[in-house]
Amino acid sequence: MEYKMIALDLDGTLNNDDKVITPRTRDALMAVQEQGVIVALVSGRQAPGLQREADALHLEDYHGLRISYNGGRIQDATTGQILFDCAIDNETAVSFLRHLEAWPELSPIVDDGKYIYTTDARRHKVMDECRNNNMQVRLVDNIADAVDFAPVKILTAAPNDILVPHLADIRRGFEEKLSFVQSAPWFYEATVKGVSKYSALGQACKRLNIEPSEVMAFGDAQNDMSMLDFAGYGVAMGNACDELKAMADEITATNNEDGIAVTLSRHFDI
Repeated sequence: MEYKMIALDLDGTLNNDDKVITPRTRDALMAVQEQGVIVALVSGRQAPGLQREADALHLEDYHGLRISYNGGRIQDATTGQILFDCAIDNETAVSFLRHLEAWPELSPIVDDGKYIYTTDARRHKVMDECRNNNMQVRLVDNIADAVDFAPVKILTAAPNDILVPHLADIRRGFEEKLSFVQSAPWFYEATVKGVSKYSALGQACKRLNIEPSEVMAFGDAQNDMSMLDFAGYGVAMGNACDELKAMADEITATNNEDGIAVTLSRHFDI
C-alpha cells in the first residue's frame, strides 16, 4: 500500500517522555515528507500547542496539517489558513461550565486561543497546559461568567482517582450536544457533538483527495481510537493504553524507542 498521509498524535507518541522529538524519528518524518507524504499533527492540544512540533518537522515547507482541539480545528501549516473550525456555542459552553461548578474538586480548563481561564493557577494541570501550549493564564472570579466567546474545547482535569468516578456526572445532560473522550488519565475532553480525530481526518482527506486506506496513524491514548479507526493502517505505540493496542494493526516500539521511525522504515524507502 502507498500511504499518502501520516497522522500523528503528539504527547506519548511523536514526543518522548521529555516532550521532544528524537533525532531518528524527526529524520524519518522529514524523509517521508520529501517523498510527498503529508504529515498531519493530530492532537487534543490547543492550537498554539502544535507550533513547536510543526516547526521541528518543517511542516510549513510541505503543506503539513495542524489538527488541534481533538479535531475541532484544522490548519494548513504553510498558509496558516484555518480549513475547518467547529466551536461550542457560547450558551452551551457557559451552561456546561455552570454544571461543572457542582464538583469543586474538578478543574475546568477553557481557552480563547491565547489565554487559559481559571480561578486559581494552582488548580490541577492548569499551569502544565499553559506551558505545554505556549499560552498565558487569565485569572477570573468565575469561569462561566468570564467566557464570552465560543471555545473549541472544554477540558475537565483532576487526578485519575477523582476524575474517573465523575465521568458520568460530567457528561450528564450534555451528551446530545457534546462529544466526550478521556485523552489522559487526568483529562476528560468535551467538543461539539461529532467532533473527533476521526471526523477531522475525514475533512482533511476529502480536501486532499486522500482515501482513508492511504492514511497511516500513530497514537497512544483513548482519544486516538477514532483516528486509528479511520486510518487504513493504525499503529499503537508500545506505551499505548490496552484499548488502543487491541484495535491496532500494529504495536510498535514505545515513544522513547523511536516507535514511529521503526514502523516507517518498514513501509517507506528511508
